[in-house]
Amino acid sequence: MLAPLSLIVAAFASAVVAAGNAPAGVTDTVILQYALTLEHLEAAFYKEALEKFNASQFASGGEQHALFAQIADHEATHVKVLESILGDQATKACNYSFPYTDLQGFKSLAQILEGVGVTAYLGAAQFISDPDTLTAAGSILTTEARHAAWLATTNGGDPWPGAFDTPLAFSQVFSLAAPFITSCPSTNPTLPVKAFPGLTLSSPSNGSLKPGSNVTLEVSSAYNATTETPLYVAFLTGTSVVFAPYSANQSFVIPMGVNSTGTIYAVITSSNSSASDDNTVAGPVILQFSAQYPENVVAGSSTGNGTGLPGTDSGSDGGSSSTGGSADTGAGVALTPRALAAACIALLVATAL
Repeated sequence: MLAPLSLIVAAFASAVVAAGNAPAGVTDTVILQYALTLEHLEAAFYKEALEKFNASQFASGGEQHALFAQIADHEATHVKVLESILGDQATKACNYSFPYTDLQGFKSLAQILEGVGVTAYLGAAQFISDPDTLTAAGSILTTEARHAAWLATTNGGDPWPGAFDTPLAFSQVFSLAAPFITSCPSTNPTLPVKAFPGLTLSSPSNGSLKPGSNVTLEVSSAYNATTETPLYVAFLTGTSVVFAPYSANQSFVIPMGVNSTGTIYAVITSSNSSASDDNTVAGPVILQFSAQYPENVVAGSSTGNGTGLPGTDSGSDGGSSSTGGSADTGAGVALTPRALAAACIALLVATAL
């Protein structure tokens, strides 16, 4: 006999509470403002693209304009709902710059942004205390995941990365969003996030990105090494993190333990046991692996030298705060029970809707 859903949720909720409290300054209101910051960006992104490309251009590119218009409507609705919840505490839209020049570039960037949205809601879910807020966030999360899956398929990739999506921490997510933000209203609330120095991942010489590939990660000029603390590349894949030793500007081998399907996020950390905002030194950089299509590419870079994300060394104005050695195999650790429980709760909330 199946256990009642309420008992399953309660069991996972207990694990979340026992694991600790939210980061300093993070409340349900702050999480909603953080979510609205991202939704404003997505809504502006689709609005701009639909004004730039008409239905005939979508059709010429083999795409359905109406489906992208639906996604744009979803993002605009998310903005309206979050604004209505926050009232006079709502974050206002910023000014943005998106680097695509053609329809394919728009589609590729859309896939990246939707994926970042999924990681943002998933990473924040564990810190939401109000059940109604958690349900609202969960319902947005599942919609963002559907967008990401459809866009991945549209771009010729796999519709899902594996059995689990990847939760990212607040500043890790903001570091991926900040390059698109050029300025924000000075009246916007200041969020407890920052943009980490960017990363650029070199493409393998044979053009195929996969576990076992020899690559180089370069940190942007915004990073200044102040200690001799050992550094590591942390590959965040689903609910696991796989580590490899890192030395600046030296090549290393992507560990065989890294999941070889879908979107992988990599950061430089000062720890080889966790990858949090507290120990992240630079990144993330986005990698696209595909088991179905073996010729993989670097999908994006937090400094803009990949194909997806443009460069910046600082965060946005006004709205938010500032913005290895080689290894054939990497040390892998599971994410904390708190993070895994958050992923399961989000899934259960979505099932219960």
